[in-house]
Amino acid sequence: MQITNQKKMAAQILKCGVHRVWINPSYLDQVAQSVQKEDIREAIDNGWIKAKAIKGTSRVRALKIQEQKQKGRRKGQGKRSGSANARNPRKQRWMATIRAQRRILKDMREDGTLESSQYRHYYLKAKGGSYRSIAHMKTQMGVEGISIGGEQ
Repeated sequence: MQITNQKKMAAQILKCGVHRVWINPSYLDQVAQSVQKEDIREAIDNGWIKAKAIKGTSRVRALKIQEQKQKGRRKGQGKRSGSANARNPRKQRWMATIRAQRRILKDMREDGTLESSQYRHYYLKAKGGSYRSIAHMKTQMGVEGISIGGEQ
């Protein structure tokens, strides 16, 4: 029993490709006897003929990988191409640390923890790269005898 013509007509009616046309195996005989488009339309209304869903690319695996990357996984040595400086440039690191240190120094000057001469001293030390971080800068201030508000 050949149903190629029926499939072609169904494809035209359903506005899809021939390969997307699905015919219910239980009603194959009735569909094979359908000769006119009107018969095919009836078969579609009865649910004997349907258009298969369009297959897409599943994003499940991609989303799972993306989720892992957001957690910080999948960043090992094997995944890296480019030097450490290319991935996190020295200049960017420096800018982040110096801006943070200068912001803290400015706040300390404004709240009266530092006098302007002390501020200038620590500002220049920070500029020279003497401090690794804000915590390092504050411990050095503590060693030099400046009491910082949060630490008692």
